[in-house]
Amino acid sequence: MATCPPYPTHPTGPTGGALRHAHWWQKRWVRYGALSTLLALSGLVILALVREQTGTEGFLVGLGLAVLPVPLLVASFRWLDRVEPGPWRNLLFSFAWGACAAALIAIVANSFATRWIATATADPSHADTLGATVIAPVVEELAKAAAVLLVFLFRRRDFTGIVDGVVIAGVTATGFAFTENILYLGTAFGTDQLSGDSGIASVTAATFFVRVIMSPFAHPLFTVLTGIGFGIAALSGERQHVRRVLLPLLGLLLAMGMHAMWNGSSTFGEYGFFAVYATLMVPAFGLLTWLVIWTRQRELRTVREELPAYVVAGWLSPGEPFALGSMRERRVARQYARRHGGRAAARTVAQYEAYATSLAFLRHRGRRGRAGADFVVREQELLHALWHRREFARPALEHAAAAQSWRGYEHGYGHPHVAPMPVYWQSYGQVNEPMYGPAPYPAYNPYRT
Repeated sequence: MATCPPYPTHPTGPTGGALRHAHWWQKRWVRYGALSTLLALSGLVILALVREQTGTEGFLVGLGLAVLPVPLLVASFRWLDRVEPGPWRNLLFSFAWGACAAALIAIVANSFATRWIATATADPSHADTLGATVIAPVVEELAKAAAVLLVFLFRRRDFTGIVDGVVIAGVTATGFAFTENILYLGTAFGTDQLSGDSGIASVTAATFFVRVIMSPFAHPLFTVLTGIGFGIAALSGERQHVRRVLLPLLGLLLAMGMHAMWNGSSTFGEYGFFAVYATLMVPAFGLLTWLVIWTRQRELRTVREELPAYVVAGWLSPGEPFALGSMRERRVARQYARRHGGRAAARTVAQYEAYATSLAFLRHRGRRGRAGADFVVREQELLHALWHRREFARPALEHAAAAQSWRGYEHGYGHPHVAPMPVYWQSYGQVNEPMYGPAPYPAYNPYRT
């Protein structure tokens, strides 16, 4: 197990060894092509199955109603991920897996299992109840957990803690609930068409109220438990194999159990649904919301505690750790960059903030003996990325740090630390051209002597 060097390392140049010839199936475009094809085929099949069951008109109505909570849920998970934002391709994959592959697996497996139980017991009503409370939670949570597992295994650099697990799991479940809501709402609309019901008294209105208004967070809430298990496993050391296996399984079992309680609430009597909703779902939602927000704040504290070592070594300016450890100051820095240099400048500052956060998390894991064997290489990559963008990001962050100091001074916290203000913004729009001129890496590292 690689451990963190006692002090920040000084990059000496690009690293790398002899590249081995990759087989054709190991090439990135082959993997991406195969995965995209799989998801596209799954989407076409699930589209045909849902349309066959709901009809064209029911499908369009279900689609229009089911899409309403999606932007809010995705935006909420993206907000949680703002400290160290992961790439959009991971979120797109997660949503597509939930909406296409996981939904297809669930529909096929649930239908097959329910029919088999009905044939074996000769009791269709009992088979439906058993399928909803036992079969569906197991099948659906396994199908959704597959996306979290794939990101955990193949996008390991993007999966570093609890928040990453929550975001990937939540977006996957949002995609799954989107497809499931199309099916339920479209079927309800078809029922209303046959019965002639409309308005508030219709089955469509009741289904919309229960699934979209009351419980849009139900599926994300279940699968987030699996994501938390994977997130804690990501924080574990490489040699803690038992913990890295058992924690995701424990999270998956909890997700299945809560899902089963939710699906079986209608069998608990007339008010069983409302009882489960009030005593299980709402408290669990509140507890998990508190957990992820607390984790988000802890991540910001980690940034403030780990980056000062790189300030003394000359990699960062004194005010940067404080600015980078506050979401408000980060926003101030991006706004300052956009105001003086346009979107390209703001984008550069956002990239700098993300790389600095990754560096802080990497060093935090290294100090705890949980970094991978590529710790030194990864640290060099992140430092190089920061150094390459410092000419554009540092002025904005210095401004944010100065603004933070003045606010503290106004509230009686002492004299402000006024960071030097930049005067070189006229060429900011051209990101590839440094404002201060080329500068070498820090020539002297006090931690190395």
